[in-house]
Amino acid sequence: MIPYGRHLHHDAVPGVAALEVSDLTVAYPDGRTALREVTLRVPAGQRLALVGPNGAGKSTLLKAVAGLLNPAAGRVRIYGQPVGHCRHRVAYLAQKGEVDWRFPISVRRLVLTGRYVHLGWLRRPRPADRRIAEDVMQRLGIAHLADRQIGALSGGQQQRVLLARALAQEAELLLLDEPTTAVDVDTRQVLTGVLDELQSLGRTLVVATHDHARRDAQYNQIVYLREGCQVHLSPERPSDPPPAHSLEHNHAHPA
Repeated sequence: MIPYGRHLHHDAVPGVAALEVSDLTVAYPDGRTALREVTLRVPAGQRLALVGPNGAGKSTLLKAVAGLLNPAAGRVRIYGQPVGHCRHRVAYLAQKGEVDWRFPISVRRLVLTGRYVHLGWLRRPRPADRRIAEDVMQRLGIAHLADRQIGALSGGQQQRVLLARALAQEAELLLLDEPTTAVDVDTRQVLTGVLDELQSLGRTLVVATHDHARRDAQYNQIVYLREGCQVHLSPERPSDPPPAHSLEHNHAHPA
C-alpha cells in the first residue's frame, strides 16, 4: 500500500529539474529487463514526449517515476527528492484499460480521490476539496456526469474523468500514459487544450504518446524508446519561463 499523509511530504530542492532519471533499469518479476539504463532530465515547466511502439517501456518508465514499480538499478529524483518524498507533487494518469470500470463508484467520488494525497485515507474531503473537484469536472466538460457510475461512461468520458482526478491533485509534475489515444475528436481537443494550459501555467508534463502529427510542435524534448532501451533523445528546446505564480495553487489546501 502506498502511504499517504502530509508528514511524508518534503519540500522541493531549489533550482533543480522537475524530474531527473539516471541509468534507470526496471525488471519484470521473472527477471527479464523491462527498461534498461534510461537517462533523462525534464526542467520545470517543460513537456517531454515518450515515443515508441507497444512494449517499448513507456508505461514502465512512468510507473517507476510514480513509485508504482521499484527500479533494479539507477535513480529517480523528483524536484531533487527521492520517489515517495513528494507524492503530492506528482500525479499519474494510467491508461483506461488499467482501471476496473465495473467498480461501483460515481464520477464525483473518483475525482475526489485525487485529493487523498493531501488528506490521508482516514480524513473526509472538506469543502475546499469538493470545490476543487467540481471545478476540474466543469473544466473538462463532465460536471453533468458527476453522479453517474463510472461503468456507464463512454471511452472519451472515462479519459476525461481520469484526467480530472489527476488535475484535482493539483500536482506540479503530471505523468500521462497515452491520454489522447482512442478517444473521440471532441475529447481529444479538450484534453489537448487542457495540457497546453497546464504547461502555460508552469506545470511539467511527461506524456507517453503515439500522436506523431503534433508532437514536434508540442514538446520541448522527445525520448524514443525501443524494447526497453533509450534509442534517441531529441535536443532540448527552451520553453517560455512560467509566470511567477505558476506553481501556486488556485485554491488553498484544507488544513
